[in-house]
Amino acid sequence: MAVAAMLAATAIAASTAACVSSSTTPKSTSSGSSSSAVLTSSSSAVLTMESSPQNTITDDFNPFIPSSAVTLLGATSLVYEPLLQFDVAKPPVYYKWLATGYKWSKSGKSITFTIRSGVKWSNGKAFTPADVVFTYLLLKRNPGINTTGLPITSASSSGSDVTVNFASAQFSNLQNVASVYIVPKAIWSSVGNPGRYLDSKPIGSGPYTLTSFTTGGFTMQANAQYWGGKPKVGKVAVPVYASNNTVLSALEANQLDWAGNFLSGLQSTFVAPDPTHHKVWFAPVNTNAFFPNLKVWPTNQLAVRKAISLALNRTAISTQGEAGLEPVATNASGLVLPNFKSLLAPSVKSMTLSPTGNPAAAKQVLKQAGFVIGSDGFFHSSSGQLLALTITDPASYTDYAEDGTIAAADLQKAGIDATFNGQSVSAWSADIADGNFQLSQHWSVSSISAYQLYNNWLNSALATSNAAGDFERLNNSTMDQDLAKLASDTTQSEQLKDLAPIEKYVATQLPVIPTVYGAAFDEYNTLHFTGWPSASNPYESGTPNALTNEVIVLRLRPVR
Repeated sequence: MAVAAMLAATAIAASTAACVSSSTTPKSTSSGSSSSAVLTSSSSAVLTMESSPQNTITDDFNPFIPSSAVTLLGATSLVYEPLLQFDVAKPPVYYKWLATGYKWSKSGKSITFTIRSGVKWSNGKAFTPADVVFTYLLLKRNPGINTTGLPITSASSSGSDVTVNFASAQFSNLQNVASVYIVPKAIWSSVGNPGRYLDSKPIGSGPYTLTSFTTGGFTMQANAQYWGGKPKVGKVAVPVYASNNTVLSALEANQLDWAGNFLSGLQSTFVAPDPTHHKVWFAPVNTNAFFPNLKVWPTNQLAVRKAISLALNRTAISTQGEAGLEPVATNASGLVLPNFKSLLAPSVKSMTLSPTGNPAAAKQVLKQAGFVIGSDGFFHSSSGQLLALTITDPASYTDYAEDGTIAAADLQKAGIDATFNGQSVSAWSADIADGNFQLSQHWSVSSISAYQLYNNWLNSALATSNAAGDFERLNNSTMDQDLAKLASDTTQSEQLKDLAPIEKYVATQLPVIPTVYGAAFDEYNTLHFTGWPSASNPYESGTPNALTNEVIVLRLRPVR
C-alpha cells in the first residue's frame, strides 16, 4: 500500500541528498518498550502475524513472485533483505540495512552503495558485494522479476562498493532502486528461470529462518547469526486465515498479535473490550483505484472508462464498503489529497471526481460514443455487442468485495451490464499479474514521492506476465518518456513541471480510476509484545502488509 505523501521539496531531498536516517542497524533501533513492561526471554516469544486472508498457499518463498507464500503473507523481508529500508509513514527517513551508505553520480545514471561487512547468509556463508551485483544483473536479465521496471544496464563491485548503472537518471527512484531483495549468488545462479523458481528452502540474510510449512501457514525462528544481533522475538508464526471474519475472531481471542486487514466493527468488538492492549492505527497512505484492462474490450474504450468513473458512487464505497475508514478520492489525477496538494498541477485542480455517482452523465458519454441502449436495458455497440464487464477481487477481502458489489450496481444504473466475481486471493493475484481480467480494484504502492505512484501505475516495462505494476497494461511511449524525465529531476520546480503532463494524462485518459484514499490497516495487541509504531511514534506505517515490516519485528520486545 502507498504512502502518506510528502512535500515536493522533501521528496527530492530524499533522492538527491543524504536522507534523514533514524538508525544505522536493526540492532540499534529503540524498542519503544513501556517502562512498566516486564521483558521475557526471546527464545520462547512467538509473534503471530497475518497480513491478508488466503485460502491456501504454495511452498514458495521466492521474493520476486507476487503470488509466492512469503509475499502473500507479508514475510519476505524477514528472510530476504534490501540495501535500504524506508519509513513511508515519515518520509524521507530511511534505515541503512545491507548498505551503510550510497552516492549518486552527477547524472543520476549510476549509484554506488557501500555494502555492509560481517553479514552472513542463513546457511553460514559470507554475504559479499558479489551477491549484490548478481542480484541486480539477475533483474536486468529477467524482466519478469524486475517488478519496478528498473532500467539497469550494468552492475559491478570494487572492494566493498557496488555500482549500479541505469539507462536513464533515477534520482527520484531511490526507493525502488534500494529496495531490491538481495539473494545469494551461489544458490540463485543455478535455479534457471528465477520467475519460475519454487524457493522452498530459502537462504537469506534476514533475521528469521524457515522451520516448518503447511498449506495452512508457516513458522520461522530467530536467526542466531543475524548481523544485527539475534532478534528478541524468538519465533514468528504466519497462519493462513480464510476471511476477514476469522481474522477478527482471532484478534478478539488474543490468538493474533498483529494483523493488517479491513475489519468491520473493530472498535466495538476488538478495541472496546480491552483498550489497554487492543490497538489500531490507520495511517492514510495510498489511492485505491479500479484498474481497467486496456487490452480487452470494453475497458479499452475511453468512453467506457469515463462512464465507469462517472457512475461510481464513491461515497457508498467509502462509507459502506470501507466502513468510513477510507475517504473519497477527490481528484482524477489520483494523487492523495491533501497530502500531495503541493504537487497538484493547476491544469488538473478542477478535474474532480464524482462523489456520489452520476448515471445520467455516464449514459450521455456512452451515447455520444455511439453506444445504443437495447431492449434489455443495457448499452450495445454499433455492431450489437452487449456492453458487459466483470469486476473481480478476492471474496475474502471483504471491503473490496463490497466495493465491487456496489460498483457493479452503479454501472448497471448507467446501462452497463456489470457483475462482481469474488475470487480466491491466489487466483486473483495470478490473474492480475498476467492480465486475465477486465476491471479490478487494487491499492497503490508505498512510496516517498509521487514518482513511485505514477511509475507503478504507468510504466510499460512493468506490464509483464508477472506484473507487479501497470496492471492495466498501458503501453504509452510518451508516458514512459515523461516518467524517465521525472526520475531525473533534481529540483522542486523541475518536478512540478514534469508531473503536470502525467497528472493530466491520468485525469483525462483514466488508465486507472481512483475510488478512495486507502489506509495502512494495522491491528495489534500489546499483551505479548511492546514497541509497536503508532501515530505518535511513526517509525514505520504499522501494517504487516508493508515490505518494511521487518523493521517493526526487530523493534518488538516480548512482555511476560
